Amino acid sequence: MKIFLQTLLACTCLLHAHDWPQASGGGGNFQTPKSGPTKWSVALDQNIAWKITLPETGQSTPVVSNGKVFFTTLKPFESDAEIGKDIIAWCCDASTGKVLWKKGIIGKHPLKLSGCFSDSSAPPAVTDGEHVVFTNASSGIACFTIDGEPVWKQEFFTVGRGLPFLHDGKFVFTRQIYTPEPNGKFPHKYANAPKEMWTQLQALDFKTGKIVWTTECGINMGVSVNPQKLNDGRKVVVTGRGGGHGPPEKPHGISLVDLDNGKTLWTLPLEKFNATMSFGIRNDQVHFFHGPNHLSVDTATGKIAKQISIIKDVPVCAWNKGSRMTETKTLKKAGSRNITQTSNLLVGKWNYFRHYKKPLLGRVNIDTHTVEYLELPLQLSRAPGQDDQLLWFDIAKKKIETQTIVPNEMKNSRGLVVFGDKRSKGSGWGHVAAPSPSVAGDHLYVPVMNGTIYVINWKAKALDENAIVAINDLGLAGKSYSRASLSFANGKAYAHTIQDLICIGR
Repeated sequence: MKIFLQTLLACTCLLHAHDWPQASGGGGNFQTPKSGPTKWSVALDQNIAWKITLPETGQSTPVVSNGKVFFTTLKPFESDAEIGKDIIAWCCDASTGKVLWKKGIIGKHPLKLSGCFSDSSAPPAVTDGEHVVFTNASSGIACFTIDGEPVWKQEFFTVGRGLPFLHDGKFVFTRQIYTPEPNGKFPHKYANAPKEMWTQLQALDFKTGKIVWTTECGINMGVSVNPQKLNDGRKVVVTGRGGGHGPPEKPHGISLVDLDNGKTLWTLPLEKFNATMSFGIRNDQVHFFHGPNHLSVDTATGKIAKQISIIKDVPVCAWNKGSRMTETKTLKKAGSRNITQTSNLLVGKWNYFRHYKKPLLGRVNIDTHTVEYLELPLQLSRAPGQDDQLLWFDIAKKKIETQTIVPNEMKNSRGLVVFGDKRSKGSGWGHVAAPSPSVAGDHLYVPVMNGTIYVINWKAKALDENAIVAINDLGLAGKSYSRASLSFANGKAYAHTIQDLICIGR
């Protein structure tokens, strides 16, 4: 019996290493030990296995299982559009890109199209290898067999920025009660709404769709939720409250939740907290950001174990007129947001993140409590027959929003303009909800909304120019808008842009 269990566990680990069955990967931490491609160009068709042109915009991270890739797009429009609610669930062959089946999922509440925070198609699918669950953030959750036969559906309203996942036969997602206005915008009027209106995590039976549990504590709509494991083997998740648009959930701060039953283990109130990030656990401590500080909180007690500044006297490896220079600086405080929303990821002993005001990749060493920054170009512009252009931050212009970049056209593959938020035309740095970074082997993949992907050696001794492995594109600048993370399976990477689904790595 012992040998059988060891073999079963080994097979499970092998499956997780080769598949990416949910937004956060097989292990729930956005990481796979198997290496992925590091250098490619969609614009130049270099190291691209296949690409399929999609009829409509979509944001979901592709998930991969048993040789199939699952993702969503909006239902095609007949003219330019700013809001939408109906989506299409796709299943393609992961080796060839051949479309195997498509299913429509009708929504109720229109959302802004191609938003820089999310849209109706944003939540990624979740699969257990036999069934796949798709989420329409405009109200609709549908389960199919992996061959496309309908199993169950629910008309729950969900969060566009949510990252549903599978735990012990349960589909765990972020359920929202209050809905957007008819123009797709979320109002500020719910700040003092009662608990019945709170956004909460909810678990459904993966095979029946019936509610198993709902958390006692609330969660902000912008939290990137991913399952965690404590040293004693318990499965937990960290929920956070506090952020923009007057969310009603109280108190601001974080809670540790038992994934077996949704019960709150403890709550840590934090004044003026902005919860729009991911929360990583290492050595039984939760590691995250609060204003200009990085906090480590004990998972047994919910007490702060360590707090360090991420802006005071920090080394910055900056770009200065064609050369690199590392200086110790004190960065400007940016209110409650000092990191780009949902841009952080705990990898080993480092909590990586993107700065809010400038194109800086930062990391906190949670063992030594040190902070480093590396300036990255705002955008890579690459086209056949032309020299590559790296577009850098211009210190004279001060704000990312005023930088000279190639703006996102926000056109689908049929030439229609499909977006409802002018900020989506920007660089992908600053006031956006970033796609989560992901890891394959020794490399951290940092995706940016403008279609630029930075590949970083996350184990680098110093966060300087030598840590940059490659800077890649997802297509021509201005035409490759993307809010999807990269996923990995069998040595390939999968990407989803406003126009294409792409398999990287020949």
